[in-house]
Formats: sequence, structure tokens, C-alpha cells
Amino acid sequence: MSITAGIDVGSTYTKAIVLEGDSVIGMAMKATGFKLTEVSEAMFDAAIADAGISREEVQYTIATGYGRHQCKVKDLAVTDLTAAARGAHFFFPATRTVLDIGGQTMKATKIDESARVKSFRLNDKCAAGTGAFLEKTARYMGFTTEEIGGLMDTSKEHVTISGVCAVFAESEVINHLSQGTSPADIMQGSADSLSARSVQLLKRVKAEPEYTLIGGLLRWPRMVDTIAGQLDAEVNAPAGEMVQYTGAVGAALLGRIRLNKLAEKDAVEQTA
Repeated sequence: MSITAGIDVGSTYTKAIVLEGDSVIGMAMKATGFKLTEVSEAMFDAAIADAGISREEVQYTIATGYGRHQCKVKDLAVTDLTAAARGAHFFFPATRTVLDIGGQTMKATKIDESARVKSFRLNDKCAAGTGAFLEKTARYMGFTTEEIGGLMDTSKEHVTISGVCAVFAESEVINHLSQGTSPADIMQGSADSLSARSVQLLKRVKAEPEYTLIGGLLRWPRMVDTIAGQLDAEVNAPAGEMVQYTGAVGAALLGRIRLNKLAEKDAVEQTA
């Protein structure tokens, strides 16, 4: 059975996955930082150590994400849209639209039944449309990123954060705090604002069900529920950490496809 690896060098986190067939046998994740080559190699080594194998046993490695070209241990690089589509299709084969919300970008992608990208839209020009918005809101109120999910879970009222820009939205956060609004409700209001932006992006790509949500922000179940509510539709999200590893999984799956094509090519050449 083939062993392939996928390395997703994202703007916020770098993830690596090792697959044996369709089974995850190793994984690793760390904040990306500024040394992209080093962190991608470190996560590759950590994932194969988690799998209990050596580098030599990995037959093909594909890198994806914004830092994919800085990854030196790859055999091939693919776009994050392509890898995310393949990963989402792996977890939910009926997926036709993928929404990926990361720390610095938001992407909506329509795919066909074979997980090929048909069209996409990006929102990466303003922090109010990315995970950075929620992180900034949390930090301003004295909370860490890890506490965002807990804050949303304890919210009792939804407050309006309507700013179309992160700077203006931050002013609204300050105003709500001055009026005694609870941090939990402000955080949920920020999540509502971000969700509204995601729904607008989905409309721009002419999204169709099934919808699959992936990316770091979707590790908080309340965020999944908020988007589903604003979209007024059922949505999928890979379980647990896999929601963050979807792109890496897709890259590893594409590695297996590439490996099979190379084997077929060799077989044809040998019989020619």
C-alpha cells in the first residue's frame, strides 16, 4: 500500500499528514512563523516520526498553501484550492462547495463530482474577512486565541458588529465594551459579522450544496453553527483536528494519484 505525505504551509499554521492508503498514520502542526523552509521540513519530520516510519518510506510528497514553493522536501506543489477541494471531497464525497476560512484568507470554491475546481472567489484584502479579525477582537479584550471558542459558547445575546473594515469594526468593539456589553456577546457578534462575509463570498461563487467548511476557524463548533444559520442550510465540517488538516490530506491524496500515474507510465514504457 502506498505511503504519501501532504504538507500545507499556511499563513498561520503549517500542517503535515502522512497517509497509508486512505488512513492517516502520522500528523503534525505548528505555527508557521517566518522560516517557511525550516517549519515545513520540521513538520514533515514530525509527521513521519508520528507515523513511526522513515523518510525513505514516503513514496511521494506534495506541498500546498501559500508557502508551498519554500518547501524543499516536496516532489510537487499544488495550489491550496486544489488540495482543499480534494480533501473536502475525501471527507464528504457529495461536496460541491468548499468554504475555507484561515487566519489570513477566506476562500469559496465550487467543485465538480471529481473534486476538480470549477470556480472560486477569495477575500484576502481585509482582516475583517479572515480569522485575524476574531483573534484581534479577542486580544483587545484580553483573551487568547484559544479562548475564542469558549467565549462564543457562553454568549447569551448577539450584538451587532457591522463594520466593513477591521479598523471600523474594532471601534464598534470598543464602543460595546464601554457600554458594558459582555466579552462573550462581543465575540459572538464578531463571529456573526465574519459569517455574514463568508455567506456573501459563497453567493459570489454561486455556491451549491453540499457545503463543506474547513480551516482553522472551523475548529470551533459554534462558528460552524453560526455560518450554517446565516447560510440557512446544512453544512459539513471534518471532525476534530481534521478541519485544519483538510488541505494537507488533499495534498497527500493527490500524491497518491500522481504516484499511480507515474507507475502506469513506467509500465507502458516497459512494454513499448
